[in-house]
Amino acid sequence: MLFFLVFLGIPVTVYLMFVVSPFVQSFYYSLTSWSGLSQNIEFIGLNNYLTLYRDGVFWASLRNNLVLLLVLPVVTISLAYALAVMLTFGGQSRGGVRGVRGAGFYRVVSFFPYAVPAVITAILFNFIYHPSGGLLNGVLNIPARVFGLEPIRIAWLGDQRFALGAVSFAIVWTFVGFYMVLFVAAIKGIGQEVLEAARIDGAGRVRTAVQIVLPMVRDNVSTALVYMGIFALDAFTFVSVMTPNGGTSNSTKVVSLHLYQTAFSEGKFGLASAMGVVMAVVTMLVALVVITLGRSKESKR
Repeated sequence: MLFFLVFLGIPVTVYLMFVVSPFVQSFYYSLTSWSGLSQNIEFIGLNNYLTLYRDGVFWASLRNNLVLLLVLPVVTISLAYALAVMLTFGGQSRGGVRGVRGAGFYRVVSFFPYAVPAVITAILFNFIYHPSGGLLNGVLNIPARVFGLEPIRIAWLGDQRFALGAVSFAIVWTFVGFYMVLFVAAIKGIGQEVLEAARIDGAGRVRTAVQIVLPMVRDNVSTALVYMGIFALDAFTFVSVMTPNGGTSNSTKVVSLHLYQTAFSEGKFGLASAMGVVMAVVTMLVALVVITLGRSKESKR
């Protein structure tokens, strides 16, 4: 009995204090008109949720989050898995199975963006996307300078057509190396004999990667999708640094940024808590769907 109290009771207590309790408090505050500073807390029921239902900015922010949810996990995980395949058995030859030449160097270099703080990365891409002196427009203007054409001055973060895509590219660039390393470790755990058998049977690299290796690392892919999906439903750091006001016509505003501005700029902590509760529910549903799909595919094998 003492064993269970020590090794299970303490972790459960910590979990209740730092995970469950804040969520319960947030739900309680979402039913009030609390300003965040006043001791007077007025209970208003579901009025904050009705306000969110009529808030066009909230729906625009949620739409941007859903776009990131559909794009970021798919693009990031696909690129990471493709790179992992190249670094593990993309250089296979008649003599055996091997990665491309210099695979170790590429693993280290690809991981560098993840090691850089997200704020620094966002600031770096702000300079890259600068409309007049940015690297991207500078590269695009090389033909214009050669042929004497009109220079390109696209405001990548100021144009609502490109802003969300520009932020998304910065996020993908940051995380693809991390998940590549994760998949490399998973593939190496399969065993060389499996890859060698596929090579002897005549399976090409694409077929080996999709039909043989991918089902064997499905758990790793599911985990990566969950974590990347959770980040897509947040994305606060990149959006707040690259487009502090949420972009032109709220083109890049996400719920986390709208929540922050509502709480700390407008002093509406009750309404901000309601946003947090909604996003917590959405995040749990996304994680549940990904895990359920992964288990259903696993049971069919």
